[in-house]
Formats: sequence, C-alpha cells, structure tokens
Amino acid sequence: MDAYLTRTLRRMPWGSGVARILASAVEAVEPRKAVQRAMRIDGDSLLIEGTAYPLQGEGQIYVVGAGKAGAPMAQGAVEILGDSVRGGVVIVKEGHYTVAGLPSHLEIIPAGHPVPDRRGVEGTRRLAAMISDLSPQDLVICLISGGGSALLTLPAEGIAREDIQELTRLLLASGAGIEEINTLRRHLDLVKGGGLARLAAPARVATLILSDVIGNPLEAIASGPTAPDRTTYADALEILGRYDLLQVVPAGILARLKAGSAGGLEENPGREDPVFKAVQNVLIGSNRLAADAAIRQARQEGYQTLLLTTSLQGEAKEAGRLLASLARGMVEEGVPLSRPALLVAGGETTVRVQGEGLGGRNSEMALGAVRDMSGLPGAALVTLATDGGDGPTDAAGAVVTGETLAQAKALGLEPEVYLKRNDSYNFFAPLGDLLKPGPTLTNVNDLAFVFTLGTA
Repeated sequence: MDAYLTRTLRRMPWGSGVARILASAVEAVEPRKAVQRAMRIDGDSLLIEGTAYPLQGEGQIYVVGAGKAGAPMAQGAVEILGDSVRGGVVIVKEGHYTVAGLPSHLEIIPAGHPVPDRRGVEGTRRLAAMISDLSPQDLVICLISGGGSALLTLPAEGIAREDIQELTRLLLASGAGIEEINTLRRHLDLVKGGGLARLAAPARVATLILSDVIGNPLEAIASGPTAPDRTTYADALEILGRYDLLQVVPAGILARLKAGSAGGLEENPGREDPVFKAVQNVLIGSNRLAADAAIRQARQEGYQTLLLTTSLQGEAKEAGRLLASLARGMVEEGVPLSRPALLVAGGETTVRVQGEGLGGRNSEMALGAVRDMSGLPGAALVTLATDGGDGPTDAAGAVVTGETLAQAKALGLEPEVYLKRNDSYNFFAPLGDLLKPGPTLTNVNDLAFVFTLGTA
C-alpha cells in the first residue's frame, strides 16, 4: 500500500515491508468483510452470531447506523440481505461515503466530525423517525463505528446543537479522553446511552459494532446507542469539574446535568431495563484484531514481535517519549526484543491543546519521540490513525528515525517549539514524513509501530 510510504521509508530497505504490515492491520478490520463474517442467510433465517431472525412473515428489516465505517458496513449488510431491506439511514463522516451498489432507499448522509453539525442532527431525526413506529416482528440492523458519537446527534430538550458543538470543542481542547467525552454526550442526547434502542422498541435490534474505544466498552462506542448505560448525570457533571469547565460550558448543558443529578430527570436505561431483551450487540472489529494482524504479517517479514498493549493512553507526546525509550532499548540492549524486531502499541492518546498549530495525537506522539530517538541507528517509530485521519488534517500519522532531528535542524525546525504550539503537522510536512493514505473507511483507534532493523 504505497500511500502509506513517506519519503523516509521509501529511502530505507525496509520500507515495503512496513507498508505491508500497516496495510495488513487496516485490512483486518475492513468494515464490509467484518459485517459479512458476523451475519449470513441460513434458509429462511438471518443468523447473526448464532441468533436467528426469521426472514419470512410480516416483519420488515431496516438498516441504520452511524460512524466513519458506516458506508462499507451498510454495503456488507445489503450484499447479504438483498431485497429484504425495506429502508435505512446511515450517517457517515464527510468524505467517508464512496461505495457502490447501495439501493436508493438506503440513504447515506455525510455529516461533520468531530464537531457535530446540522447535517448530523437532521440525519439523526430522519433515522429516528424511521424506527419510531415499528412492530415486534420488525428488525433493525444497527451499524456502529468510530465517530458515531458526533455523527448520530439528537440533542435533548433545552440543548441546542450549538451547545453540543461548543462542549465538544471545550472537551477536545482540555485533553479529556473519549470515554469522558461520551459520558457527557450520553446525558445530553436522545439517541445515545441506549436511546436508539428505546426509540426502536418493541422491534428487535441487532447492532454490529466496530470499536474505536480502549477495552471495547459498549456504552462508550459511539456513546452506546443500543447499549445499557452504567454512568449517571452526576458522573457527567463530575467530568466537567475535573477539567475546570463548569464555568464555561453553555448554560443549557449545565442546567440539564444539575437537574439530572438532583433526580429531576430519568437516567438512561441500565442493564436491567426490559428494552434490552430485544437487543443483540455484537463486536465485529477492534484495535486488538488490527494489532494481531500486523504482528502476523511482521513475523512473515522476519521480525521478532511483541504486542505491548492495546490500551496506550495519556498525553501523546509523553507516549512518544516512552516508545522512543523502548526503541533505544531494543537497539542498544536487545530489550525487550532483539533485532530485527517490531513492537506494536495500540490505543488512543490525548493532546492538551495549548497552541494554534495544526496536528493530531498521532503526529504529536511522533514529535514527542524525535529528540529521544536522535542518533539511534536502524530504528523507526511509525504512528497511524487507523481511519486515515489524524485530528483535523489529511495525515494519519508520521515517521521518526534516528536521523529526524538532524534533518529537522538543517531546515531550522526545533521539535520543542512545534510541540509548544501543537504544530506537529507542520514539523513533519517539510521532512516528507507524514503518512497520507486518505480515508481508510474503518476506525479502530490508533497503532504505533517501533521497528528495529539488523542484528545486535
């Protein structure tokens, strides 16, 4: 997959192997195939992970969903179900909807991400209207993937779309984690936190989920539209306090959370709510699946391998320094792996935005590693957003080697200056070391790869 190769990797003897390893990780969580592994037709029934849904009778099938992988997931479902699909609405991120062969009565709606926009709200209203008057014989197939929290948006009474937009900006800039962000979203929205399952009742709901959340908690992935919610209004209010946002969030948001914390609003449905008796949630793809595929391909390429974690969190630049130290240990001491070797770390870091620069958590992670990897021979750190987009940029990540710092200094680029203004994209762009594969149409968090070449 040549799109992954940076100028640096093209110059290195290991470049093509790196591209194959990265491509194998993304292909392992290709949404269309993931859906089709989970569902099949058996006679007069649709089987989804062992649960049978009759295809004959008065019931109708609707396909709905939201997320960056929504379009290929819908394609996978339609290729199996054919004319059985009565209709559908799937909301996707702008630029993530180029697929062929979908019927005209299944609508793919592009919308804004990571900040919700009018298109997402209007699309969610159409989706909600489609599933709000169904019978127990009907089946809703819900397709959920990363990005769904921003795309599937129906603000609760008293909450304006602009309020959600402002909250999202504040939380992203504060460095809040995705689970914290989604806890807030679940308590300000009518379809999150089990809300979609409530709307669809009494119809049956089968949800296929491509996870972009560490640990794969169902209530956190796209804010859990068909999953029980274990959090409360009080939890949401506490998060605002944790990031010193109580005085700056829109008044309508604060009023709703305070009312809910005081018992004035009904909490989202929990695990014992009867609505979930008709709901099946199936995880069909995750960061672990992608990481395992990369490990398998790396072994075929001749590398010693180690999957360090799929729970990498914390400040992106600090994670970069950690990975740089591991690279140095591998080169200088053969610890934790002797060369040639690949160490893989998956997860989702955060960036506390303090400057006016351009970048995302993957390029900032790489920038954090530049100085600590300086002079290290035969090593590279490659960071990758599996959806192909790192923050508000056209890059998916970046590459750092032992030569990066010297090359940057020759161009007058100081990593600390660019870190201070959160400008990682503009640090790596002149070096030709940004990964730019374009939208991959999947999303299972981020992956970081520490490569070492040669022998100790």
